[in-house]
Amino acid sequence: MRDPYELLGVARTASQDEIKKAYRKLVKQLHPDLHPDDKKTEQRFRDVTAAYDLLGDAEKRARFDRGEIDAEGKERMDPFARAHAGARTRARGARSGAHAGFSTADILDEVFGRGGFRPKGADVSYTLNVGFREAAGGTKKRLRLSDGRTIEVKVPAGTQDGAVLRLKGQGLQGLGGGAAGDALVEIRLEADALFTRHGNDVHLEAPITVREAVLGASIEVPTIDGKVSVKVPKGSNSGTQLRLKGKGLRDGATGAHGDQYVRLVVSLPDPADPDFTKFVEGWNPANEANPRKKAGF
Repeated sequence: MRDPYELLGVARTASQDEIKKAYRKLVKQLHPDLHPDDKKTEQRFRDVTAAYDLLGDAEKRARFDRGEIDAEGKERMDPFARAHAGARTRARGARSGAHAGFSTADILDEVFGRGGFRPKGADVSYTLNVGFREAAGGTKKRLRLSDGRTIEVKVPAGTQDGAVLRLKGQGLQGLGGGAAGDALVEIRLEADALFTRHGNDVHLEAPITVREAVLGASIEVPTIDGKVSVKVPKGSNSGTQLRLKGKGLRDGATGAHGDQYVRLVVSLPDPADPDFTKFVEGWNPANEANPRKKAGF
């Protein structure tokens, strides 16, 4: 372990009160409950606590200064070091009164109990998988917390992927009576087989037959609220897009709904229809357009 004076940030001539004050300050900064999952800070807290265990006890401190024990409190067999440090330590002990000091438990009790500093508990982060359609209409999901409790999480309608829900008081308990932290729940939307989302608008691809594309038709398409009937205009082609106003997702801030866009995709018969194949073979239009030319090929 490093030099305990260095760990506490005090001079070797510091009084016991100065050592106590330095440790108290570090406790407020480094306590593990204030830094969950921060292993580096947790180790530093352990080091300064071990340093105070040594220097906060006037007798142990004097023995350390005389070289009789090391920074971990283990015995040393070094008479020369003892003799060298002994006179100086005795002199300082006389000036400071060599009182027993305060234990680490006393300091923690003072900082987090009787004292006015009652830190709020740390927030805890979670992820929650939610189906696209569940999030679209709003839902409730069960979530198991780190302490083993299971709570119900309300997912508002229109919640987007990556949104973070804050559940007040569901984090770690505060110290010394301090308020509990919060649970931060990140929503992960599961991909949907039919719908995709762009802002509050919903997009859907709808296959149509050649006959429906040429002659027009009324077809049923799914929305997040159920099936609706839409009209396919005559002469529709793949890529033709129909807009269903107000059939998108609800905006959590304004309450307004987005739209649903239906992209038509002309689909050939599957399996192949011999009559349709024969018809196309015999069809010889006078002015057949090249669709690739229109696309810029």
